[in-house]
Parts: sequence; C-alpha cells; structure tokens
Amino acid sequence: MTIPDNTPVVVGVGAIQQKEPNINKSREPIALMIEAANTALQDCLAPQIANDIEVITVPKGMWLYSNPAALIAEAIDAKQCHTELADFGILQQSNIGAACQRIAKGELDVAMVVGGEAKFRQLQGHKKGMEVFETPQTDVAPDTFLQPEAELWSEIESNAGLGMPVGYYALLESAICHAKALSMDQHRDNIAHRYARFSEIAAANPDGWIDTPLDADIIRNVARNNKMLAFPYTKYHNSQWNVDQACALIFCSVKKAIQLDIPQSKWIYPVASTESNYIVNVSQRSDLAHSAAARIAGKRALQIAGCSIDDIDFIELYSCFPSAVNLCLDALDINDDRDLTRCGAMPFAGGPLNNFLLQSTVKMVQQLRAQPGSLGLASCVSGMYTKQGYGIWSSGEYRQPFVFSDVSAEAAVAQPPVELVAPTAGKVNIIAATVLYQGDDANRVIVIGQYVDGEELAGKRTVSYSQGSAAIAHALAKNTVGQQASIDSAGLLLGFM
Repeated sequence: MTIPDNTPVVVGVGAIQQKEPNINKSREPIALMIEAANTALQDCLAPQIANDIEVITVPKGMWLYSNPAALIAEAIDAKQCHTELADFGILQQSNIGAACQRIAKGELDVAMVVGGEAKFRQLQGHKKGMEVFETPQTDVAPDTFLQPEAELWSEIESNAGLGMPVGYYALLESAICHAKALSMDQHRDNIAHRYARFSEIAAANPDGWIDTPLDADIIRNVARNNKMLAFPYTKYHNSQWNVDQACALIFCSVKKAIQLDIPQSKWIYPVASTESNYIVNVSQRSDLAHSAAARIAGKRALQIAGCSIDDIDFIELYSCFPSAVNLCLDALDINDDRDLTRCGAMPFAGGPLNNFLLQSTVKMVQQLRAQPGSLGLASCVSGMYTKQGYGIWSSGEYRQPFVFSDVSAEAAVAQPPVELVAPTAGKVNIIAATVLYQGDDANRVIVIGQYVDGEELAGKRTVSYSQGSAAIAHALAKNTVGQQASIDSAGLLLGFM
C-alpha cells in the first residue's frame, strides 16, 4: 500500500530519570527535558531533524519557566521553532493529537512534544532546608499558550471541603463500588491486588521509579509510610509526582522521514486520537459510576482503527487514582485479567505532573517497535476525570490514514449535568461519599446528595459535610452510597438514615 507523504509517524522517543539525593549534583527540570529531547534525536538515527522542528509543545509543570520550549529549542538548535505551553486542564493527548493532525493536514513536517519534572529534587532540598534553584525565565512568553475553557470544579464543592483531586476521585470510587454491588472491603481488596500487579510491572521497567514490587496488603492498608488520604485511598493509590523524570517524542511526516533516511523500523503510526473536552463538575454528573464521555471517545478510537479492544496488544490506562482505571475498564469493556499498564502506572512508574501520558507513550512506542504488526492503546484523563482522551498506535505495515475526532458535543448530549444548588435543609439520597484525612486523622466526611422526591429541590444535587466523629465512623464502617441523609441549610450533614 502506498503511504501518503503527509502521514504522521513517531520516529524518536526518549525517557530520562534521575534518583540523585544530592541537590548539588541533581539537575533541574529543564536540563532533564533537554536531555530527553537529545535522546529522542539520537533515537531516530537522524539527529539533524532538529533543524527541521517547527513546533515544540510542553505541558505546564510545577516549575516556574514561562516558555520552556524556547530553552529546549535553543539547546537542540531548533532555529525556527514555534513554542507552545499547554496549561493544566489541557489533555495530554491533545498535545499529541494536535501534532499528528497538523502533520496530516500538511501544515508542518516535524513537531516535538516534551515534558518533565524534578519534584524529587525539590523534595530533597526541602528535607535538607536547602533552596533549589532553576534557570530564571519568567518574562518570555510562548508563541501559543493553551488553556482550558472552564474551571474543573465548583464553589459549592470547594465550600464543602473538596480541594485536592484525591477527594474527588475517592467520591467516584464510592459510586463505582455501589454500582458493582460489592462491599467496600471487597472493592478495596480488588483494587489492591490490581495495584500490586502494577507495581510488579513498574519494578521490571528500567524507566520505572520503584525498584521493588509491593504486596496488595501493603498497598491497601494504612501504615507509617502509607497514610490514608481520602477513604478508601492510601498514598500508594495516589499518583507519585515526587519524581525526577522527563521524556520527548518526535513526530514527522513520512516524506520527511524518507528524506532523512530514518529507517521504517523506527516508525510508529498514530492511527486514532480522540478526546472529549466536555466539562461537567463531579457532583453534577448524572452517573458517577460510569462515564459516557469516556465510552464515546474510546469506542470512537476503536471504530477509527477498525478493531475491537481484544485486538489491542498493549494497553495503558491512565492511573492517577483507581477510579480512573475502573471508569476506563467499564468504558471499553476491558477484561480485568489483562495487564492494564505497560510502564507500571502512575503510583509506581512515576507520574510527572501533567506529563504521565507522554512517559507511557514513550514506553508504548518502544514495545510496539519490538513487536511489528502490533497495536497499542493509551488512555488519558484531565481534571477530576473531567476530560478523556485515547490514542491508538500501530507498528509494522501502514494500516490507514490518521484520524482525529473530538466527541465533546456527543458527550454533552449523552450525559447532561444535574442541577447543583447550595445546601438547603432537607433529605437527600447519597450519590457518593468519602472521608478526607488530615495527617493521620479522619477530618471530615463529604457527601454528594440528591434531594429526594417530596422535597422542594427534588432531583437537584448538593454537597454537604460533617466533622462529627459519629458521622465519620459511620462512613468508614461501610459504603454509604444508596443510603439517605439529612442536611441543614449551612451544608452540615446532620445524620445518616
């Protein structure tokens, strides 16, 4: 089959990590990103492609650089490069999909996506009381700054005490547990065994952060080094962002790859990139145990690729928290006996903030190259499981043209928001619940409730909380989803029924 000149291919990848506890020897984030970029240039066997890079996109991190792509472009001698910075809330798959789409449209020939963090380095400095320095760059604007269109949470949720993502994802987990008709103990056991397998994969991954796998009991249960964060999530269920890691991917047209004599054994074809940018707050989702947006985007990706999930050889599910994995398993009808990560998942392989999909896609490319003719699927999430994206990749022979599809409009029709109101005294059905921890102590129970029939606000949602010991103990003893509760006008949870 003749391959069109404007077919996008990944031709170079690089992944870097450092575990240097001495901050006088460890390198800052931009140094890691530059090394990753140079590694990708060497990987494609045509490092001169740097001169042809037209766009470098970097997802924003915890560092302070105002235009890291410019620093990377200067370091690798990409002389005429458009720089982009993607803010938090922009799907990581969007950065990949946009590069492939622009190549397929003939708008450019070469693009690079680079990301990285050095939070481990920062943590070591904090422990030693030492200041960690970065290359100063605060007044250089990128050519393009990509930002989400709306906030990813509501003031009503914040007023109840929700802030960090772990609380939102734990709420989703309670709804998933209830939908599966499992006790919370059974559900926790299932998650722990799945995550133990993730840790085994991470420990066997040379680019993974941990070196030794963890037992299911260690992951599940509270210990000195494994505090409960938001029930039922301990630290080991949580994305590990205190890592020093960076990666880079080089995309180009087939025409450019041929011009530079990049061997076809290096080519990996993006087949499909789909995404839903439909934004609805967690407490307003009509069904917290299932995601219509994730299902629509995932099924569309498989439809474009002309395959079923059983035809996919390698799977990487976004794993910031267990509920993200569970929602994607459900959306794509994936058998839970399959390996769901190639790199070892975010708690164990490492989850550089706003960058994990790039890390996992590098690993996906490496494994696809090792098995010509194979297919890989990687999922992506942004916010509080607010946005979803998928990429399907193939190796070996060219299959079909690359297709990008935004399914946001379809997702909005399939799962319209439930009206959210400030707490008013009344009786609610519990839709989701969690207990947030402060240090070692259970601090408050948070409940998403829907006013029951007969109430003035029947069918509408609110978010309430209690810091009472009896209410917290009740919520920890069993999953309260499906029960009823009474709340007062101040948003306080008065008691369960």
